[in-house]
Amino acid sequence: MNFPFFIARRYLFSKKSTHAINVISGISVVGVAVATMALVVTLSVFNGFHDLVATFFTSFDPQLKVIPAQGKTVAADDPVLTQIRQLPQIEVATESVEDMALAIYRGRQAMVVVKGVDDNFRELTHINEILIGDGDFSLHAADMDYGIPGIRLAEVLGTGYYFEEPLHIYAPRREGQLDMTAPEEAFEEDELYSPGVLFNVKQSKYDKNYILTSIAFARRLFGQQGMLSSLELRLKPGSNFDATKAEISQLCGERFVVKDRYEQQDDTFKIMKIEKLIAYIFLTFILMVACFNIIGSLSMLIIDKKDDVVTLRNLGASDRQIVHIFLFEGRMISAIGAIIGILLGLGLCWAQQQFGIVGLGSSSGNFVVNAYPVSVHPEDIVLVFVTVLVVGFLSVWYPVHYFSRRLLA
Repeated sequence: MNFPFFIARRYLFSKKSTHAINVISGISVVGVAVATMALVVTLSVFNGFHDLVATFFTSFDPQLKVIPAQGKTVAADDPVLTQIRQLPQIEVATESVEDMALAIYRGRQAMVVVKGVDDNFRELTHINEILIGDGDFSLHAADMDYGIPGIRLAEVLGTGYYFEEPLHIYAPRREGQLDMTAPEEAFEEDELYSPGVLFNVKQSKYDKNYILTSIAFARRLFGQQGMLSSLELRLKPGSNFDATKAEISQLCGERFVVKDRYEQQDDTFKIMKIEKLIAYIFLTFILMVACFNIIGSLSMLIIDKKDDVVTLRNLGASDRQIVHIFLFEGRMISAIGAIIGILLGLGLCWAQQQFGIVGLGSSSGNFVVNAYPVSVHPEDIVLVFVTVLVVGFLSVWYPVHYFSRRLLA
């Protein structure tokens, strides 16, 4: 057995001559354990929100989205896009035209994003799962074009689930000069009718800004005949997602960009990752403060064991071995605190998952979920354990060497 480790273990669990040393050692373990538990719980809550948001996006966003690397639109019959449609892994391919416009209903107005899609959009996404109202998913009938607004946009415009009057949509003309004597001539105007449904993605970006309609309407409104803003794809079940994405990216070269669902919402997930990183950094600083208790405990232990140090030197122990005894003491306090904290953190996460102990609001239905979502990722547990060990080891290195030099001088 490693001699310094054996002596350090004896010192850690044996009764000291000064009772305060036992108390401070216990406080050190508790401090490290609490900081570790906080790291585990906090990172798991951020993971829970990340996973929760990801489930909402899958109801609206396609598995893969191909967009032009430059400009807003590209020809729908582009040879590269034709090759992508013909890949054996592709089950559904939908063309989309998307741009900003002004929506007016009974005097109320709002800037909106008009997203025109093919009729097979319902096969591409889970749109049917987020529809609210008495109608069904329909983009046009005969010579009428339907518009499906987000639930928050419907509140802003006052349309309700079914708008009795047509929704007027205005978009700037792409060609010609602006005549200041007749500014209304600079805009293309068209009307959308209601199929009796709204969509509710539960994300403000969509619910407050988007209107779904037919691609023919969007092309006519924005003057983009024969063009598309994106080609949205769904793969066949069992297809290798990463391999298919890589193959499509290779076909696209530098002309197009291929994005999966997470990349389509890159801004949102970047913000969440930054928030998680900041929380991790702040809690690590708290952990460093907790490790000062270890320094105090070791300082008192070194003073308490000065007679033992003389005895160990007389028995042949080297100064290096004696220093390692107290280093192992501090490291064991850190390791025990880390293990206890991780176990407590995992226990709290399990309890939150099962019973929803910490709620988000006092009234049911105010939030998407009633309690804080929690998701434990193994890599985060490893990160927390390594962080605690590193911080603990670094915090004891200098004081142990400093006091040992004075004691062994």
